[in-house]
Amino acid sequence: MEVIFLLIAVSLVLAITFLVLFFRAMKDGQFDDDYTPSVRILFDNHKKTTKKDQPSKPKSYE
Repeated sequence: MEVIFLLIAVSLVLAITFLVLFFRAMKDGQFDDDYTPSVRILFDNHKKTTKKDQPSKPKSYE
């Protein structure tokens, strides 16, 4: 029974350690994306169209 308590304690310490390391990495900016914003303009090909920009159907199709 003591082994279960020991394993629970070790797993809690390990989980808290990983959580602290994760928050430290977030605070230091390790997960910030510095590359994508600089190249986003190169791949932005989508043109937004409105109803008046769309070609109208010929009257014979209505």
